[in-house]
Amino acid sequence: MFSSNNYFKDYLLKNWTILKNLKVFLNSYLSLRISQIKIVTGFEIEIYIHSKYLYPLIFFLNKHSMCQYNTLIDIVCCDKPSQKNRFEIAYTLLSVFYNSRIKVVTKVTEFASVLSVNSLYRSSGWFEREVFDFYGIYFFQNWDLRRILNDYGFKGFPLRKDFPISGYTDVYYDDNQKRICYKAIELSQEYKDFNFKKTWN
Repeated sequence: MFSSNNYFKDYLLKNWTILKNLKVFLNSYLSLRISQIKIVTGFEIEIYIHSKYLYPLIFFLNKHSMCQYNTLIDIVCCDKPSQKNRFEIAYTLLSVFYNSRIKVVTKVTEFASVLSVNSLYRSSGWFEREVFDFYGIYFFQNWDLRRILNDYGFKGFPLRKDFPISGYTDVYYDDNQKRICYKAIELSQEYKDFNFKKTWN
């Protein structure tokens, strides 16, 4: 009788063995310093690596016959200001041949630049432009790193946690001038004495 529980355990053991061998191979033979490799929900492989080794790892995953991660699904970024390397960039890759998905994660500071993977994935140009537009992370060797969703003259990066919610400028349509106008936002608030001991009175 077929037991789904035993099949699940065998599948997990097989995947963990593959991951262990993959980590040894990447660290030893390719001299890539992988900080962590694990299986997350849905048996998706997740690799954490230093930004210096990001491009060689993705190049290997793209070109090697045993990987063939030829499709770039997405590049997403997350801002964690409390950490030293505050920006966490995740590359989601797909191998159609092996029906496998892998996520490569790296962490950078706000002053660091990341080597573009545009030579491997043509679609990465749009994703890198979006990350640059909202977080201000510079992708080296991306020759078309312009703003993609904000105005070209926009100052700041909206998804950074240190960016004010109201922004720096107000954009509005002036019916008298028949055009879109910009003006600096001035927020003024009267001084208030908050008495926290008597909050309900």
